[in-house]
Amino acid sequence: MNNRITEILGIEYPIIQGPMAWLTNAELVAAVSDAGGLGVLGPNAGQTTVTKSIEETAERMRREIKKTKELTDKPFAVTLIVDYDLSFTSPILQIVIEEGVKAVLINGILDENIFKQLKEHNIKIIFRPQTPSIADAQAAEKMGADIYVATGFDEGGTVPDRVIGTFTVVPMIVDAVQDMPVMAAGGIADVRGVRAAFALGAEGVFAGSRFIPVTESPAAENVKQLIVDSTAEDLLLFRTVPSYYRSLPGKLAKKLVEMDQLGASREEIAQKMNGTRNMKVGMLEGDTEEGYVSVGTGITPIKKIQSVEEVVLELMQDFVEN
Repeated sequence: MNNRITEILGIEYPIIQGPMAWLTNAELVAAVSDAGGLGVLGPNAGQTTVTKSIEETAERMRREIKKTKELTDKPFAVTLIVDYDLSFTSPILQIVIEEGVKAVLINGILDENIFKQLKEHNIKIIFRPQTPSIADAQAAEKMGADIYVATGFDEGGTVPDRVIGTFTVVPMIVDAVQDMPVMAAGGIADVRGVRAAFALGAEGVFAGSRFIPVTESPAAENVKQLIVDSTAEDLLLFRTVPSYYRSLPGKLAKKLVEMDQLGASREEIAQKMNGTRNMKVGMLEGDTEEGYVSVGTGITPIKKIQSVEEVVLELMQDFVEN
């Protein structure tokens, strides 16, 4: 069964794997694409060390793109690291063009020059702002975004500024645009969530946390098992820059909550978090005490570690042609 999402992206099922920092390497991305969805290389894809070099960041992404192309002949996407001065974005954009990547995920910034370059090379644009809004969706459609991802407060990682749930924000955005298909993101981890998203007008789902406890994920095995063993009730929520964050419990996560409760500023809490470096410590290296484990509220129905193919077929069972 095809719809606008599958036709735009040239994929079998209307599902995109969220590009989580450090955790979405070539093996995971290729597995998602081979299973019929769209895999997306995220920041620090395939890496285990930190670099501040713009050139090295770009070349690392080139190597991971090449590796992904060796593993699959199916379409996949790359996250444009959209920083406000575009110093990291521009080199990665050029590599995406040079390597013939079929689609990109743009996080948050509507830049006419970036859109123009992508359109000139027939690269599909998946636009996903941190905080979806009616005005933003209409502006993205006008600028030529191919797909808009409406993310609810249920998601993992850096959550939206507004505390609006996925199943409230999706129909709001669907009703605000004319011809641009909308995908739902945030808290979707089983077929019930997929069906609910489609009932509200979404034409696809965008899932991150669901693709952490899979055999092809580079996440630490103890982290995969922790996600399987946990529910949404276990998650800790705290303020940070730019808005909120949530994590499964650990020494650092509890300290961040304590700092929030004692009135520390968002900037002080963000400094203690140490950005995605402590995500690497927690989720890639498996030190859940000194690092943090960022997941969305949809983890409750995740009951076992599965293969990517099993996850895709489970979520997309209504689209599988028997």
